[in-house]
Amino acid sequence: MVQFRATTIVTVRRGDDVCIAGDGQVTMGETAIMKAGAKKVTKIYKNSVLVGFAGSVADAFALREKFEAKLEEHGGNLKRAAVALAQMWRSDRGMRNLEALMLVADKDATLLLSGNGEVIEPDEDFVAIGSGGNYAYAAANALYHHTDMSAEEICREALKIASSICVYTNDHISVEKL
Repeated sequence: MVQFRATTIVTVRRGDDVCIAGDGQVTMGETAIMKAGAKKVTKIYKNSVLVGFAGSVADAFALREKFEAKLEEHGGNLKRAAVALAQMWRSDRGMRNLEALMLVADKDATLLLSGNGEVIEPDEDFVAIGSGGNYAYAAANALYHHTDMSAEEICREALKIASSICVYTNDHISVEKL
C-alpha cells in the first residue's frame, strides 16, 4: 500500500490574534511529490473557527465534517464540540481507524484533536502537528519567546523553517487568521 505523507500545520495565538498555517505538499511514498499546493487550513462555523489537519487526507476530511456537525450541534462552542467528537471517535468503530490529527482554534481556545480521540489544550500559545510539526514547533517556540513577531509572522516563518528541514513539508504556505 502506498503511503501519502502530509503535512505540517502550526497555530499561534498572540494578543487578540490567532492564526493557523499549513504547507501545501502531499507526498506519495518516500520519493514522489503528488501535489505542491494543497490547502489544509480553513475557516469553518461562520468563519469563527480555524481548522488544520495532518494525516490521511480522506480521514481528515471525514473528521472535519464530523467536527463541523458537532460545532453546529453545540452552537459553536469549540470545547464542547471537541469533547463530543472525541466521545463519538472513541465509541464509533469506523472512526477509531481514522488516521488524522486536527488543530482547531477560535478566539478563546486552541485544541489538538488526536488520532485516538483525545482533546488536548496546549500549555503554550502555539502548537504544531504533522511530519514537520516538531521543526515548526521548535521554530514557533523560539520566535514566540524571543521576538515581537505577530501570530501570522510566526506561523509563516515557522513553516519556512520546517520546510527547509523536513522533506515532507514545502514552503507553499496557506494562512487563515481570526
